[in-house]
Amino acid sequence: MTRAADADPAGPFPLLADLVLALHFAVVVFVVGGLVLVVVGNLRRWQWVNRPGFRIAHGVAIAFVVAESWLGITCPLTTLESWLRARAGAAPYADSFIGHWLAALLFYEAPAWVFTLAYSVFGLLVVAVWWWFPPRRGGRGRRP
Repeated sequence: MTRAADADPAGPFPLLADLVLALHFAVVVFVVGGLVLVVVGNLRRWQWVNRPGFRIAHGVAIAFVVAESWLGITCPLTTLESWLRARAGAAPYADSFIGHWLAALLFYEAPAWVFTLAYSVFGLLVVAVWWWFPPRRGGRGRRP
């Protein structure tokens, strides 16, 4: 039996912070990879990439990111992860192996306008691809 004095003083917070970071990474992969999948999928005639559910989820995800950047709002996943790391007594993004490397892939130092511009351009690419390859139930978009 584990006594309370032997328990990890950080509790579950480091693990929870890493899980939030992994979720954040998955969202980034979905947003970036989703656009690539739509373009490549249409060129290869993969019908599933134009299903409305996938396309709407992808569009909402990038719209949320663009809106955050324009409104100057910190991503809720970043805020939650930082809070969890603070509760664990660790500095944000300086804890576990997983946390260190996922954070290195996700977070960059640059002025806020750089991120706003990048997210906005990416959002416009999503809109252009939405127009070029419109969502369809079981159908394909236009071929170039």
